Amino acid sequence: MPSSVIKSSVYDPEKSILYITFLSGLTYAYKSVPADVANMLKAAGSKGRYFHHFIRGKFSYKKIRSNGNKNSED
Repeated sequence: MPSSVIKSSVYDPEKSILYITFLSGLTYAYKSVPADVANMLKAAGSKGRYFHHFIRGKFSYKKIRSNGNKNSED
C-alpha cells in the first residue's frame, strides 16, 4: 500500500543510515538506525505511522539533496 507521507526509503547497512524521501521531495539521512528498524519500516502497513512512532525524534538526521541519488522506490 502506498504511503501518504513517505515516497521511498533505502537502507545502507554498512553505515547504518536510513535514507527517507518524503512526498514533498525532501530526503533525509537518519543515522545509527538498526537494520531491524529499517526492515520494519519497509514492512509496515502504515509507513508514516511507523516513521512517527519509531524513527522521528529517535535518530539524528541530516537533510540531504532532494535529487534522489540515494533513493529507490519501495
